[in-house]
Parts: sequence; C-alpha cells; structure tokens
Amino acid sequence: MGSLHHSSSLLILTSTFTFFLPLIEAQSSHCRTTCGQIPIKYPFGIDDGCGSPYYRHILVCDSDQILALRTPSGHYPIHQIDYSDPHILISDPNMWNCNDQSNFRKPNRPFSLDTSIHLTLSPQNDYLFFNCSENDVNIEPRPMFCEQHPDQCDSTCDSASYLCRHLPGCGSALHGSGCCSYYPKATESLRLMLKYCASYTSVYWKNVGAMPPYKQVTEYGIRIDFEIPVTTRCLQCEDEAKGGGICGFAVQTQSFLCLCEKGNTTTYCQDHSEHKRSGVVAGTATAVSVAGAIGIGAGIWYLKKVRSKAPVTHGVQTNENRLF
Repeated sequence: MGSLHHSSSLLILTSTFTFFLPLIEAQSSHCRTTCGQIPIKYPFGIDDGCGSPYYRHILVCDSDQILALRTPSGHYPIHQIDYSDPHILISDPNMWNCNDQSNFRKPNRPFSLDTSIHLTLSPQNDYLFFNCSENDVNIEPRPMFCEQHPDQCDSTCDSASYLCRHLPGCGSALHGSGCCSYYPKATESLRLMLKYCASYTSVYWKNVGAMPPYKQVTEYGIRIDFEIPVTTRCLQCEDEAKGGGICGFAVQTQSFLCLCEKGNTTTYCQDHSEHKRSGVVAGTATAVSVAGAIGIGAGIWYLKKVRSKAPVTHGVQTNENRLF
C-alpha cells in the first residue's frame, strides 16, 4: 500500500514538473522585435507569450512582413506604432480616399474596436461623412446649431467643417458632393450614420514639432491610443543591471514571466535563486498570480460592459434604434 502511495505521489510530482517545464523554457529569442520596418516592443508581441497578455493576438505579422491590427471588424494595415506618445496609426482600405473622387464605396462593416482590450479611438480623429440624407441626419453648420440647440450640440454633423473644405491632399475631390464632420461616440452610432450616408473616411490630426503646443497637420487614417501597463516586475526584468530580459507571460496562465536567454523566471534574469527553484516554485507563484488576474480581469470586464451600455449620441434623427 505504501509502495502504491509512493508511486502515485511520484506520478503527480512528475506531472507537475511536466506541466510547468514550458514556463521556464527560454523564449526571449522567440520574440520577434520587428515586422517589416515597424519595431515591436512591450506591451505588444507578435509571438504568443511576448509582451502583455492585455494585447494578446491583436497584432498579426504576415509572410510579407506586413503588420496588421486585428479587430472584430477585420484586419487593418498598421503604418506606425509610437511608444513615446502611445498610439497606433492604421488605415482602413474600405474607407473613402482621394482616388475615389465622387465614386463613393460603402464599407461592408464599419471599423470597430474590441472594448475588452486597452485600446481607444483617439480624440484626435475626425470622421467625414459624404452625401448623407438630410431627412435622417442632423446636417448643420455646428456653430449655428450649437447656438440654437446647446443641449444637442454634439449630435450635429458639421457641414461647415474645416476638413470638408480642405480635404487633405485633394481639396476639390468631392466636386460639390455633400460632406459633414462628425465624431461617433460608439460603433452603433457609426453604423447608423453609415446607414444614411454614402461613405465615410477618417482623418487624424498629426502632431509635428518637438514640444507642445504641437503644430498639427491632417492625414488620412485612424489613430488608436493604447496603454502601457508598467509594473515593478517588468521594470526589473528589463533592467540591464539585472540581466536585461523581455517582459512576457506564461501562455497557459497569462501570468507574468521575465523572458531570458537561459530560461524564464517570475522575477528577473540574474536572479540565480529563482532559476535554481525551477518550475514548481514558478508554478506556485503563477497559480496565485492568475487567480488575482482573473479577479481583476472580471472587474475590468464588468466595468467595460457597464460602460458599453451607456447612452451615446449621434447625428441620426430617426427614432429607429435611437440611442439617446
């Protein structure tokens, strides 16, 4: 009986080591740092286990070294990632562009973001809508409309927009077609706007110059702001004096790992005691970490769901699916 108990214990211990061995396998060399000409740094990763789990699977680098952002509405080419002023610049091939002139293409699906991740549409974006139905959309010069209806000021599609009169790179491309500027507060309001407009495009205000107040110029595209989760463990992991590791996470549990050339740890690369304690200790810490992460994640998910149900405003006048 004692022998049977000893064998069972050995089997459990062997299984435990087998389960946690992938956690300490060296992964730092597997984390690609570029895709094409775009640097890939924390909090992003294009290989699973690299970067922050908050942004897991949202960047895709294809065989042609073209980086794309994955969202519920599709994959969008990334032109730039700025880590000092954290934002991503993407383009939507389905949006109107100067080459279209007055040949408006209505996109099958309007651009949208997953609200469960730490990405937000930047307030530096402006949206232009073309040939909208005046029976269904509030199309007015904004200053005049806001003076008459201050309580509904943000529900108008501004027909006196500077951008409608100065389209970046192609000022006369519309040839008299209707244009108004409106910032959708949610995907639903964008969908409703497109229901009554021929097409749309996104323009962002690009900061130029070294110091604020920045001079701004307009370019086509969508600016998406992101957060960089900074933790003491990640700072220690990246510290060259402590081994200069790469911040990552365990694929199975999504808990923090410091990815090092000689093996991964839950602390930093030159913590020799951590390496000696191997995967069982790392697994124990991981189990505690993931429990906390699940609790925090559930709280964030709940708050996001509550916010997503908050009323939004838009320029549509009809009562069908009205959100305000």
